Amino acid sequence: MRSSLSPQFRRGFVTLTAGAVTALAVASPAAAKDDKPPTPPAQMSAVGGERLAKPGPQAGTGAPALPKGLSALSWIVSDADSGDVLAASNAHWPLPPASTLKMLFAATVLPTVPHGLSHKVTDEELTGMGAGSSAVGIVPGQQYTTDDLWRGVFLRSGNDAVHVLSSMNGGVDKTVADMQKRADALGAKDTHVRSPDGYDAEGQVSSAYDLTLFLREGLKNADFKEYCSTAEAKFPGGPSTKGKPFAISNTNRMLSGIGGVEKYPGLIGGKNGYTSHAGNTLAEAATRDGRTLLVTVMNPQEKKHDEVYAEMRDLLDWGFKAAGHTTPVGSLNQRPPAGGGTSPRTTTAAGTGPTASGDGGSSGALAWTGVALAVVAAGGGIAFALKKQRANES
Repeated sequence: MRSSLSPQFRRGFVTLTAGAVTALAVASPAAAKDDKPPTPPAQMSAVGGERLAKPGPQAGTGAPALPKGLSALSWIVSDADSGDVLAASNAHWPLPPASTLKMLFAATVLPTVPHGLSHKVTDEELTGMGAGSSAVGIVPGQQYTTDDLWRGVFLRSGNDAVHVLSSMNGGVDKTVADMQKRADALGAKDTHVRSPDGYDAEGQVSSAYDLTLFLREGLKNADFKEYCSTAEAKFPGGPSTKGKPFAISNTNRMLSGIGGVEKYPGLIGGKNGYTSHAGNTLAEAATRDGRTLLVTVMNPQEKKHDEVYAEMRDLLDWGFKAAGHTTPVGSLNQRPPAGGGTSPRTTTAAGTGPTASGDGGSSGALAWTGVALAVVAAGGGIAFALKKQRANES
């Protein structure tokens, strides 16, 4: 198993004043252990139904009791075929998505850059990746098939693979714009795209509702479904392996069973992600007795090991019990009127935001790879600029 630490791993040290720590904690949705948990916005989107705009858990008449101990800031349970939302909590809360945004990337780019192509990677295609990015191990000057690259995206959450495929799609900026256009077309109005790989960038957010739309749409593509359901594969080797292919396991532990997470029966697959800014994010599809459910979980506040998988498992189990026995609280099928209820978006490439992150590793170890804090005095006030580099973990 490959180490989750990026080759760009660096250690850093910074002394923060108490005031700086407080300011930074307020700015981040991934609250420190002793901080008060974040609260959802007073007003959220009603796309899909009025109950989805309400804060807190929402379940329909006849539903079994919701699982105890759910700590995620946002979650949603839906029927993939009917689009019925069986239950949700803060489904439209805009939050950093981490690598679950790669589902939108794949749903957007796969039709343009499908399987079966061959491509020689250049140095330029790997520039602009954020420090600490998760990577599958692409080597400039080497030939890869698009199947290799897409497996790098889905199994290893490789930002290097995303950047190469973005180049094949016309470049990072074009791909970001394409992703935003696709999100808008799907009615995913909570989503603001800034980077194609989910790497933290200022203003980049999505929601549990929108991420579920991306997974549902992606599963309509046979290649997407195949890649997201692949637990293990071989990836072309480079100089470090003397050209020999090496094994890669899917960082979606509920699918691959790595890291001590038990595989979920009937799991189709999906996408996981992590940054210290976004926390853990996870979207899954599973089937049982002819019914397919979609569940998305964003940023559990309980910091137990693999908590996101525990809450995902509980919600999938609940959903299969509730399906057919409860009234829905909303729908994935409802889209807002064209041009209504949206705000202007700027689609810029990654690297312009105040934070940096990597996600998609498989070790289960959280590691900070560097922290830099600049404190700038201006006009009698203090402005804080934070740059974080994170090791990989999902």
